[in-house]
Amino acid sequence: MSKELTCFKAYDIRGQLGTQLDEGIVYNIARAFGETLKPKVIVVGGDARETSEALKLAAANGLRDAGVDVLDIGMVGTEEIYFATSHLGTDGGIEVTASHNPIDYNGMKLVREGSRPISGDTGLFDIKAVAEVANWADVDPANRGSYTEVSILSDYVQHLLGYINPLNIKPLKLVVNSGNGAAGHVIDELELQFKAHEIPIEFIKVHHEPDPSFPNGIPNPLLVENRAHTADAVLAHGADMGIAWDGDFDRCFLFDEKGVFVEGYYIVGLLAEAFLQKNQGAKIIFDPRVYWNTVDIVETNQGQAVMSKTGHAFIKERMRKEDAVYGGEMSAHHYFRDFFYCDSGMIPWLLVAELLCVKNKTLSSLVKDRIAKFPSSGEINFKVKNAEAVFERIKGYEWGEPHELGDIDGLDMVFPAWRFNIRSSNTEPLIRLNLESKENVKLVEQKLTILKTLIY
Repeated sequence: MSKELTCFKAYDIRGQLGTQLDEGIVYNIARAFGETLKPKVIVVGGDARETSEALKLAAANGLRDAGVDVLDIGMVGTEEIYFATSHLGTDGGIEVTASHNPIDYNGMKLVREGSRPISGDTGLFDIKAVAEVANWADVDPANRGSYTEVSILSDYVQHLLGYINPLNIKPLKLVVNSGNGAAGHVIDELELQFKAHEIPIEFIKVHHEPDPSFPNGIPNPLLVENRAHTADAVLAHGADMGIAWDGDFDRCFLFDEKGVFVEGYYIVGLLAEAFLQKNQGAKIIFDPRVYWNTVDIVETNQGQAVMSKTGHAFIKERMRKEDAVYGGEMSAHHYFRDFFYCDSGMIPWLLVAELLCVKNKTLSSLVKDRIAKFPSSGEINFKVKNAEAVFERIKGYEWGEPHELGDIDGLDMVFPAWRFNIRSSNTEPLIRLNLESKENVKLVEQKLTILKTLIY
């Protein structure tokens, strides 16, 4: 008799430990992965959470019982799974992680060959159906897959260093906050390589060691209350920039030399410009939440701006279809053609650090004009009982000025001097609002007030 698994989401697997996710469930999911896709070799890893090691080994056992050989790369971030899958030429990978979810959660991110994501549209729910039935044949020991521990850290870090020209780097002092998650070991290896190649970057390490108790809070720099430690360290040490990661470090968040948090939206524009200066006429992918700044920069630099639905699976698919050199989401996910069209939380800050040196400017000066030209609200989350009713209420409001409606992802309304996007979250019971204007901060505040009254 099948049991419904509620841990399956649109893009990955996340659930509360003990009720939605445990070793038995992870075993069944991994076994279903093996039985459904028939891979020969899968790479596995896990983040710094207390249960990740045991869940990773349960996944390995499920795969092996399906006849799959397993390569275990240890405690790693999600992008190391992306790297290992393509670099080692395996048929897929599994990262055990709950990223920035509460401490009593864990989950899994699955990819197939070429580091392509397995999401609801590309096989995740087929795996779910098989895992729910869990009708497994007895395992023949002769056909059971092998298990091997391997390290890809050195090769991965060498790949990261390929995104910058060491000769461009001038002395920099960077605050790095791993949030007691999985990023620290990569920073340590980069530090060794910087010294070996005489790259003058100094790290100030904050909450550096992995600690599953997360004594300094869940690693989620999008939460305002989690930013002070990074900002304070930047000011205390006179650093050129601060960098903070979430738990599996597939997103990085930047702070300028004044300790001010820089919205991911403006980093997208910064990186788009950098790539277009090296790749004339290239395509840049962006998501519909906020985009006026990105489109303006791309068109000014003779690039091609291409909109995609929000979410890593959609962005990656569009990146491949368009052969785009770079894609960025305002949520601090950055995607790179040379990184298997996947997102990385390490490549962006390396590129920005190089930009600081090449342009001989501070981070605040690099984004100041763009923030003034296209001020935005940042993403604001609301818990509501009926999202569709809210959307209809907003559409029916007498705005008193001409506007265009879009629905590529949620509700998009574009007015002559401002616009907003409101959409339901794919991972949480929330609706998310983003609003931007043209050179008018007060207009952002005024329209935000109206929208809040319509939402509630």
